[in-house]
Parts: sequence; C-alpha cells; structure tokens
Amino acid sequence: MRIGIDVGGTNTDAALLGHDDRVLAAAKSPTTDDITSGVTDAIRVLGPPVESVTAVMIGTTHFLNALVEGARLTPVAAVRLGLPATAALPPMTDWPARQRAAVGGHGYLCHGGREFDGRPLSPLDPDELKRVAADIAARGLTSVAVSSVFSPVAEADERRAAEILRAELGGGVHFSLSHDLGRVGLLARENATIINAALRDLATVIVESFGKALAEVSITAPFFLSQNDGTLMDVDFARTFPVATFASGPTNSMRGAALLSGLGDCAVVDVGGTTADVGILTGGFPREAAGESEAAGIRTNFRIPDVLSLGIGGGSLVSGDGDTGPRSVGHRITDEALVFGGTTLTATDLAVADGRADIGDRSHVARLGREFTARALDRIAERLAESVDRMRTSAAAAPVVAVGGGSVLLPRALPGFGDVRRPAHFDVANAVGAAIAQVGGEVDRVFHVPDGRRDFVLAEARDEAVGRAQDAGARPGTVRVVDIEEVPLAYLPGGATRVRVKVVGDLDLGRLTEAVARSVGVSADA
Repeated sequence: MRIGIDVGGTNTDAALLGHDDRVLAAAKSPTTDDITSGVTDAIRVLGPPVESVTAVMIGTTHFLNALVEGARLTPVAAVRLGLPATAALPPMTDWPARQRAAVGGHGYLCHGGREFDGRPLSPLDPDELKRVAADIAARGLTSVAVSSVFSPVAEADERRAAEILRAELGGGVHFSLSHDLGRVGLLARENATIINAALRDLATVIVESFGKALAEVSITAPFFLSQNDGTLMDVDFARTFPVATFASGPTNSMRGAALLSGLGDCAVVDVGGTTADVGILTGGFPREAAGESEAAGIRTNFRIPDVLSLGIGGGSLVSGDGDTGPRSVGHRITDEALVFGGTTLTATDLAVADGRADIGDRSHVARLGREFTARALDRIAERLAESVDRMRTSAAAAPVVAVGGGSVLLPRALPGFGDVRRPAHFDVANAVGAAIAQVGGEVDRVFHVPDGRRDFVLAEARDEAVGRAQDAGARPGTVRVVDIEEVPLAYLPGGATRVRVKVVGDLDLGRLTEAVARSVGVSADA
C-alpha cells in the first residue's frame, strides 16, 4: 500500500492506495500552521495498516510559501561565470525588493562560460574565484549558487568553479549548480539556482519534520516528495533540490484526475477553496508551460504545468448581484459560510441551496431565491467553460474532469462541453496524484544535428534521459518517453537544435530503499 498526501492552504488530504492503484481510503484534515502536524492528523484519520505501507508520497507548499513570504530563506552568494559578456544584467536584477533582501543580494560576476556548442566564452580564472571566495567567507555566507552561460550544454566550468570555491571555503557550505536545475536560458536558470540555494537549509528542516511526523504514527516506510512535473524525488534529492516542489499541487490534482477518471487526454478543472485551476492532460500527464514561469514575481524556467487559474472556489464570496470571487473566506469557511451558521454568502452556499451538495445545514440557505442561485451558478459555469476553451488547442470535443472539494459547483455539463465527469474520490484527487507519482528524467539542451543524423541525435537524447530516470530510481524496463520537442535555432550555425526529451518510469522501491538505508548508515534489511 502507498499513502499520498497533499498539503494545501485549506486542507491536508490523504489517500491510501493498493498495489493496483485502487483507492482504499481517503481523509481530510485542516492544514495546521506548522503543516507537519496536519500531516500526522490526516494519516490518523486515514487509519492505514502501518505494517502494509511501503511508501509515502508528499506534495507540499512549504518552499513556495517561504519564497512568497520572503521568510526562512538563507542568504546566498550568486556566482555567475560569463564575463566579459552578461555584465549588463547582474544576478537578481529584476527580483522584487522583499525576496532580494531576504537572500542578501550578493552577486559576483566572473570569467568563464561557454558558447552554444561548448566552445569557451572566456577562460576560467582561478585567482578571480579565490578572491570571490574570500569575500564570501568574510560575509559569512554558507550557501552558494553557481551559474554559467550555456552550462546545460557544457557543465565543466560550473563544476570546476565549485571545486575552487569549496577548497577555499571549506566544509559547511552548500553549492547549487545551475546545470542541475534549469534549462537553456541564463537569467531564468540562474534565478532558479539562487532560489534553490536559499531554500537548502529550510529543506533539511522540512524533510526531518516530515520524517518525525511519520514516525509519530509508526510509519517506517520511506517517503518521497512530488515534483513540479508529477514525478518523485527521494529525501536526499529533496534536500538538494527543494525548488523542484514548487508546482506540485496542481500537478498532483491533474494526475489524480487521470487515474480516477480513467482518461489520459482531457481537460481538468480542479476547484479548491479559493481558486479553480484549469489544465490539459496529455497521455496522463499535465501539459507543461511552454516558456518561462514566475514564482513570487521572479522569472524562472521550472518544469511546471500549463494551468489557468481564476478566483472561483468553494469559499469564494458571492456579491448581492450574483458575482462570485475572487475574494474567499479560505480555510475559515466552516466558521463563516451560511451553511455552517456563519453570516457570509459563499459559493458553497449556492451549491447546497441548488441541491448539488449536501454540506452543513441546508436550512440556513433556504431563504436564497431560486432565480438568484441559478443565475450565480450559471455565471460560474460560464467562466469555467471559457477557461477550458482558452486552454484547449483543438476544436475536437474533449471530456472535462472535475476534481477538488469545490467542484460541487460544476453542473453535469458546461456551456460548449457536454461531457463533465466527477469521479469517485474527486475531493482527494491531489492526494491520489501524489500516491501514483512516477520517477522522471529529462534532457533539455542544444544539440548539433548534421544532415541525415536527426534520428541518431534524438536516440542519444532519449538514452540520456532514460539514464537519468534510472539514476533517480526508475525501474529499468518501465521507462517510457512521454514528450519530445525539437526547436531548430535558425540564428545559430551548424544545424543547432534545442532538443527536449522527457521520460517516466515506475518507482524501483527496493533499490531506493537500499539507497536511503545507506544514507543513514543502516542495512537495507534493518
């Protein structure tokens, strides 16, 4: 059995799945301020046979919240290799003031970096890096982010720079290297690396807290965190790359919707307490955003799902003329909504008054007029249908899967979309999505593609992606390609083409259990 947990802003959801991916039990518990105790509470409500639990998968908002709040971030030394180029835009140039201040704003420009084909942009200067290390030490900085021009193509400069800096700074300093994190595109990749470096200390605390929470309910199975793209990372990877968890919430919901509905290609509407997220599933995985994304106002190039969010949720406020959202009572819905004895008219009250949901005390909304209720719900349906229409890329009819506790707002059909499905366990689809997460691998870099060698280059990229997935814990033989992109770069010579290959495979729990055991110094049998 596996447990999936998703920590949301209102509720912490948990689901227990069998070996055949069947949902055996589900539970909700209010999200607590420290979040980890909410995890413990949800598992206790779930009541799993702990001796049969083989793995726990967790989706969390800890790290994104820390960045948004500009709190609990470690000051970072941002070292960029690229001189004499790149000097016009130093590191963190376009960051919001709060986040920049939280990480210290310490940027260092050094020589190094590569051209798109791996040729040196300028030679690395060890003496220059040693001077940078002296300044880093003088400032007492313990987390370093190293970024280099075109490092996804040639990572040697970043690795060598990190070696020099580590030798000068000694132990106790964390290093985040941009080629491990991002794609082609220096500024967005550098930002992701700086954010990751700022979260490293918090990641250690969070991972240890989750471990203690599971120990409190006597679960000794290994646990994993879900990533932005719907795949898993083990605890060691989570400590090293916490930034990879930022968009796991919408991804888990969409993956859960795919399993619960049995559909691999469809639109998904995930309605929570405050917002509704609309996305598209392709082959059982969310369609990814094409370009750069933003996190707390900072440009990044994370692998995140292409999601359109609008301010409609179960806790959304309803005005006197029937308009709903974007303001919401959020987690205070059980105190403020009419059906719970409160004084605030919410979207959930409309659903109960219309007979779509049996929540709270229906007598509290008996005074709502039928015409007013119907008009307000029709407006919600129209806005959701418009969002689905904006997200799809084909005029072909596609089913719509509604999940999330707030999906009771949706009718059986949306304008223009006659097939709306609400599967069993729709309200914990996010936790189900976490429980079924697989292990992924990705290659995204610029290849030189000579005439007649396209198939060879694609095979090389595919093999590299498969190797990365297996190194991350995928079972050999189960890895499959889920996405391939080719973008010829006409502005570069020599048949330069940006190739991106994404693969996923089933979790090889036995091998990862041994790795986890080795990391804590015990045998796998123990």
